[in-house]
Amino acid sequence: MTRKPLFLLAALGLLVAASFPAWSADDIQPPNEYRHWFHVNTMIIDKASPLFKDLGGMHNVYVNATGEEALKKGNAYPDGAMFVTDLHDFTVSDGSYVEGDRKGLAVMVKDAAKYGATGGWGFQFFLGGDPKKPVVTDAATQCFACHTPRKDHDYIFSSYIP
Repeated sequence: MTRKPLFLLAALGLLVAASFPAWSADDIQPPNEYRHWFHVNTMIIDKASPLFKDLGGMHNVYVNATGEEALKKGNAYPDGAMFVTDLHDFTVSDGSYVEGDRKGLAVMVKDAAKYGATGGWGFQFFLGGDPKKPVVTDAATQCFACHTPRKDHDYIFSSYIP
């Protein structure tokens, strides 16, 4: 093959690749049965935290079977790994934190090729857990910017507690 056809093939490949739109998180949906997944931890962000305004509540974190082994071993997560944070209001009653109404579901999905611009993770938050109420329109600024300091942990805040 001469150089001209190779150049044309390369140019055609770039043109085809450029014609595909950038992947967005619009196709992420809340999974069914996530409460049967491995429960990673529960975290409470209360009024004493500077994060309370944006992230206040009781965070119940789950990981699917694809991500569970990586979580336990501290490895990078494979494509298909998914985390769900079930975020609820809470009250304090007699010194106990009591889960209240659901504020939303945060979903992180690993697909290194599809979400390369955000560390291989797709992000979406569903207001009240309603799949018809996605909130994330710019994952890079709304989600990934906060996860960047966790690059050494594949952008995940949760860790395995045996």
